[in-house]
Amino acid sequence: MPKGFPADEGQAAITEGLHAPKKLPLYDAPGGKPRAFLPPSIRGVEITVPIVERRPGWVAVLLPSINRRVGWLPASGWHSRPLRDQLVVRRGTHELTWLRDGVRRGSWTVAVGSTRTPTPLGRTFVLGRTGTHGAVYAGKDALVLGAVPDDRDAVAPGLRDAHTGIHAWYRKSAFGRSISNGCVRLPAAAQQTLLDHIGAGTPVIVLN
Repeated sequence: MPKGFPADEGQAAITEGLHAPKKLPLYDAPGGKPRAFLPPSIRGVEITVPIVERRPGWVAVLLPSINRRVGWLPASGWHSRPLRDQLVVRRGTHELTWLRDGVRRGSWTVAVGSTRTPTPLGRTFVLGRTGTHGAVYAGKDALVLGAVPDDRDAVAPGLRDAHTGIHAWYRKSAFGRSISNGCVRLPAAAQQTLLDHIGAGTPVIVLN
């Protein structure tokens, strides 16, 4: 995992994302040192990253696969995309809220990560969607997030390189509890609503 990227300390609303048509270097500061590359896609999923700050000639974006960190890109060589939606997850109350243009469009009781494998705090974003296998996912695709487990050794070996996700769950008794490996589980109807409306790059903030 690349080191040296600054922490995400921003609080401003996120309304714009970017897609890189080719692999672009990510810097640790405006005019700083390149430490990684932003790819156009990850495992076949086209990537849109949220823009969290602007400075003359530069933009900062949330990073995929590195929790609560930002990287800097020159302010050209990529495509801008508006981001109208936001998802807010509150771990303490087990609630996921969908906002569009700052207005609440839906809210659901969900399951979040356990004490040992918590849903990572802070800002992340939707990388894209992926198919699921098994009846436990209620036949719905999952939304894959940019966040990864904070403690990779705490999760099963098969999940250590996996990203956190938002996905449907078949058992109602799970909702309102902290029991997952870090993913957010929600009712199938709610998941379908998100799949119908939430696109790549949508910012997700996880609060205590």
